[in-house]
Amino acid sequence: MKVKVYNQKKEEIEEIELLKEIFEIKLNTDLVHQVVLVQTANQRQGSAKAKTRAEVRGGGRKPWRQKGTGRARVGSIRSPIWRGGGVTFGPIGEKVFKKRIPKKMRRKALFMVLSVKVKENLLLVLDKLEIGKPKTKTMAEILNKLFLKKGSGLVVLPKINKSVILSIKNIPKVDTIQARDLNVLDLLSYKYLVMPKESIKIIKDTFLK
Repeated sequence: MKVKVYNQKKEEIEEIELLKEIFEIKLNTDLVHQVVLVQTANQRQGSAKAKTRAEVRGGGRKPWRQKGTGRARVGSIRSPIWRGGGVTFGPIGEKVFKKRIPKKMRRKALFMVLSVKVKENLLLVLDKLEIGKPKTKTMAEILNKLFLKKGSGLVVLPKINKSVILSIKNIPKVDTIQARDLNVLDLLSYKYLVMPKESIKIIKDTFLK
């Protein structure tokens, strides 16, 4: 499969051939869905915590005597049935949401989503993406020519480029990621995928072994 290579002005420069082992994989929606579920589950902190009656402050003294008042017997104002009391069967902050999925399945799903991006003409390959000093306005002009007027986009960088990252940071609907950190959830979160030619080589070296 061949794709066009553009410069930063979206002028066509050349054509390159993409690896069929990465960019021509048949889509299996069940596998992609499974990988997304694992990724989202692993992002959960599991930090929800409610205090039991043993942890709520106060309630050390018996509110009133056991007999003779005509009222129900009570041992503590921090009973779960009292306002401000402890919580019965609440979250205790110890639940683990982590899930595991085989590496081969993660990679296969990643290649499937990349293949869909190419098939739907949502992949933009650049000869390079460079900017001198960090400048949001300049970067916005470049991205407007490429895709920004049509939707959101993920810029895949071959390595950390502080000028590019800082220039994109304040642009809505756009984010950056290193090619070696590419994952299914980030790919599905943005419409367009923009990457320099060098990023394709990094993807091959990282994921295709």
